[in-house]
Amino acid sequence: MSFPRASQALSRFTVLDLTRVRSGPTCVRQLADWGANVIKIETPPHLEKGEGPGGPRDNADFQNLHRNKRSITLDLKSPEGMAAFRHMVAKADVVVENFRPDVKDRLGIAYEDLKKINKGIVLGSISGFGQDGPYAKRPGFDQIAQGMGGLMSITGAPGEGPMRVGIPIADLTAGLFCAIGILTALLERDASGEGQWVSTSLLQAQIFMLDFQAARWLQMKEVAKQAGNNHPTSIPTGVFKTSDGHINIASTGQVMWERTCNALGAPEMINHADYKSGALRSKHRDALNAAIEAITATKTSAEWIDIFDKAGVPAGPIYNIDQTFADAQVKHIGIATDAKKPNGDTQTFVGQPFKLSRTPSKIVATPPGQGQHTDEVFKEFGFTDSEIAKLHEVKAV
Repeated sequence: MSFPRASQALSRFTVLDLTRVRSGPTCVRQLADWGANVIKIETPPHLEKGEGPGGPRDNADFQNLHRNKRSITLDLKSPEGMAAFRHMVAKADVVVENFRPDVKDRLGIAYEDLKKINKGIVLGSISGFGQDGPYAKRPGFDQIAQGMGGLMSITGAPGEGPMRVGIPIADLTAGLFCAIGILTALLERDASGEGQWVSTSLLQAQIFMLDFQAARWLQMKEVAKQAGNNHPTSIPTGVFKTSDGHINIASTGQVMWERTCNALGAPEMINHADYKSGALRSKHRDALNAAIEAITATKTSAEWIDIFDKAGVPAGPIYNIDQTFADAQVKHIGIATDAKKPNGDTQTFVGQPFKLSRTPSKIVATPPGQGQHTDEVFKEFGFTDSEIAKLHEVKAV
């Protein structure tokens, strides 16, 4: 195959990508970045109504989601297009979709349909609220999941009302969990020889991401509230003013509390009547934070970070995003990854957040044009020239 692979880790797998917008493409990006042969199946331009799903093709968001993939166009609502898709399913390993649950049933691409063609196929599905149940047919949207999943009730400052987080965390995590599910199913297939259906939803992903806050309710019946920049249980942990900005300080447990007091030059706080235990520090949180901030306001952020670092107390700057990518450690880990566009220009992407020592991930191909690889991919799947020409003739591609 002439198309370069991003890694050898998943290079034996072929993925048919029917996803759009964010959660689905996030899932498939994980597979593409680790070398799977990802074929993005898009609606033919003559059938699109206005802008395609996900916004303009050349915007940074679309570009970052769709690297390391190839694109074909195919009309799944036409008999010829569906026949072509089924032919591809027979030779693929994975299909991923994030339609509303009833859409795949109407198209005839539910798991029960696909496994009749290929018993080894793994179908990955992402929905807003689940594949069945009272909300199954509702359209999913990240902010709705953030609200229903409890996240907005614990984000922001007390008394200021619910607050969404600054990224589409339900979309992103649903995509990542679907990718994990697909990889789990592929590992199981090695033993059983059979594929299976992997399904998740924005709502499930968001609730899972509540983590210890959810456990506090399920096991202790404690309903978490908004705490602003304060950690809900580890005190003092939060944002503190300096002479030129703000820093984060994370002081967890008695040993770290004592280190923090010594680093602040205030050892007398260790045995202060209101602060000498974790329970007391929680009870008197506001007064304690004010006392600490009166000290941190006397030096610059850089000075305090150096002091806390030498004392073994976790602390760090609070960056704007441009400052994040300018940081020496961020540059060192190389998460901002360059790739060459076909015209020779350099394009920078957010790379993978984990590394494999033998089979690393690279960005070897910038996002494809719509349908750029249609004929090339069909030939690889065994379509003859006349069959490809017929698909063009009936406008199925």
